[in-house]
Amino acid sequence: MNSTQLLIEKLKTDSISWEDFSTFLELKSEDLDELFTLTQEITCRNFSNVLKIYIPTMRFPAISITGSECALECEHCNKKYLKGMKQILTNKELEQFLMKLSKKRGVGALISGGSMIDGSVPLLKFLDTIKKVKIETNLIINTHTGLLNEETAKKLTDANVDIVSFDINMDEEVVRNIYHLDIELSEYKRAIDLLKKYQLNIVPHICIGLHYGKLNKELMSIKFIKETKIDPSLIVIIVLIPPKDSKIKFELPKPEDIAKVIAVIRVAFPKTEISLGCMRPRGKIKTEIEKAAIKAGITRIEIPSKETLTWLKNYNPKIQFKFFSACCAIPNKFEELAESKKSDIKRYSNI
Repeated sequence: MNSTQLLIEKLKTDSISWEDFSTFLELKSEDLDELFTLTQEITCRNFSNVLKIYIPTMRFPAISITGSECALECEHCNKKYLKGMKQILTNKELEQFLMKLSKKRGVGALISGGSMIDGSVPLLKFLDTIKKVKIETNLIINTHTGLLNEETAKKLTDANVDIVSFDINMDEEVVRNIYHLDIELSEYKRAIDLLKKYQLNIVPHICIGLHYGKLNKELMSIKFIKETKIDPSLIVIIVLIPPKDSKIKFELPKPEDIAKVIAVIRVAFPKTEISLGCMRPRGKIKTEIEKAAIKAGITRIEIPSKETLTWLKNYNPKIQFKFFSACCAIPNKFEELAESKKSDIKRYSNI
């Protein structure tokens, strides 16, 4: 029995350890097929043979409540993602925009923004407006909170937000040198404890490759989710896009490394959905990443390539696709509301 088979036997007998999981991340390419056979079995057993596809379009816009400003100026981002969002800086403008969105068959919105120096997103002053919108509309509200305080956590619950998308990273070097955050890693647990205290729907996000494009402490982030007992219904995976304007050199993350991390999550959280989120490299490697992620056990994907879906039809002829005009973090209870119209998914009409 080779090392891969030994690991898989441990999985089947539920005797695997975190040390064993670290061995998974060191597997060679030729040893991954056996692992993927297992992750596919787990995925189909718990989630049927369905891939959920999310196409936000204008029905689920991303909003930055700080415009293009961010105090941290992280190396992997440096505010470029904020520039692609709808920039709304006042409560009046936010209310008007969301009310109009609701009237135009909008599904919801991601409300995000740049970070303050302490790693928080300054949502607090907008939460009364969000509460009013939630009372008067059916919009799904997803928020990026960052390392929030208790007052914000309490008001998020009062505002009835549907999702808290929370980035988790247990790599101290990344936190200090990439995020430019001067904090202890214990701050993540403090924030999670607050979100749990106020019974918010936490959707953990893990960005693969933040350690200069290579795997480093992703396993510790997965372990953190397990040990803090978040018990998430969904974990979102995003992938470093190497920045062109950073003084730090980043490599392009390898599709097989991304797949290994997803496979560990699938095994560690067999009944949790996994989504491949919108932040991931484009170009030729995009389809490689998507195919590897599907083999490793994702159940959701945001804006996949047509090539990937065509490949999947051949790879798994019985697969079913479900399309939603929303971000990939929405809870299952909103699927009927978010179901795509044919006009939303024209690009996929001939698959």
